[in-house]
Amino acid sequence: QQAQPTDTGKKVEVLEFFWYNCPHCHVFEPYLADWAKRQGERVVVKRVPVGFRDSFVPQQKLYYTLEAMNRLDLHKVVFDAIHAKRQKLDREDQIMAFIDKQDIDKKKFADTFNSFTVQSKVSRVRQLQEAFRIDGVPTVAIDGQYVTSPSIVGQSMRGAPEEVLNNATLQVMDALV
Repeated sequence: QQAQPTDTGKKVEVLEFFWYNCPHCHVFEPYLADWAKRQGERVVVKRVPVGFRDSFVPQQKLYYTLEAMNRLDLHKVVFDAIHAKRQKLDREDQIMAFIDKQDIDKKKFADTFNSFTVQSKVSRVRQLQEAFRIDGVPTVAIDGQYVTSPSIVGQSMRGAPEEVLNNATLQVMDALV
């Protein structure tokens, strides 16, 4: 109902609210990644790992640590580890064991994971969730004003396959941008 401030200047800010354990977020990720590449310089896509419960915090910290270390190339790897390889990455010890197998400095990762900066970003997510009234994922907010998702689009496309819903969501995003 009330537009939220953005920090991307003249570029359109696109926030994707997601959860690593969400199978729909996993399926939506390549659609969003391809869409973002096609947007060029006019759009800035930012991912926001939701925190519906305290148990989500380790995965939120995982995402923000990868972001802080400029290792978002591992974002898809995390999704695939959880959904394709059936690895549990719900707790800090599980995340650290996963990171130990990646090409990343484990000590630097641990220091960043427990940093004030990462904790501050995690705290900010609750405010964003409330401001945009996020109650499910994946959900996309466009330029602080509009919210859409495959489930919102799906309300008028009952029974449509997930691929159709994801593509329809991208069409809505194109129109909103």
